[in-house]
Amino acid sequence: MDKLLKSISYIFHPLIMPLLGVIFYFSKSPRYIPIEVIQAKLISLFILTFMLPVLLYFLLKTLGKVKTINLQTTKERIYPLILNCIVILLVLQRIITPSQGLELYFFFVGILLSNMACFLLVIMKFKASIHMIAVSGVFMFFIALSIHFSININGTLALMAIIIGAVATSRLHLKAHTYKELIMGVFVGAIPQLTLVNYWL
Repeated sequence: MDKLLKSISYIFHPLIMPLLGVIFYFSKSPRYIPIEVIQAKLISLFILTFMLPVLLYFLLKTLGKVKTINLQTTKERIYPLILNCIVILLVLQRIITPSQGLELYFFFVGILLSNMACFLLVIMKFKASIHMIAVSGVFMFFIALSIHFSININGTLALMAIIIGAVATSRLHLKAHTYKELIMGVFVGAIPQLTLVNYWL
């Protein structure tokens, strides 16, 4: 059970969730999008939102700015969150623009706002769960897409609800967060996505 709960934190890592949201969007969108365009965007997003942050983490670790990948203290979170905000801004400038799809554009704007809110909480010495921010943000995006495209994805939403519960259980088991930090993470992840729905739904 210990190994299972640890693996959940890695399988549903915050770096993976934005790419998961984009893959889901392309799989459900009724619009015709050339496969070459989809592949190019997915590769670009994988490099920018996953590979680059991993490389930056190792750089920060070499410089002594972070100790572990879990970012256990608020001080350790400052530089990763700043760099992640810059990465998301690059995505919004170069890969996901409003003309190429408002849904994805505001999905990443929501991710940016969540990162900024998490950074402000860090400045106030509060460590909201980044895992819960990521998974709850994607969950809210899925709900909005199901309404927007008028599609039945109840099975996917039920699975996402289970995943949210599993991630929360994992973080508690690992003593990475308290209940308050998990609940705050859910709000920080979901509220920006819910608010931005007004601009594209």
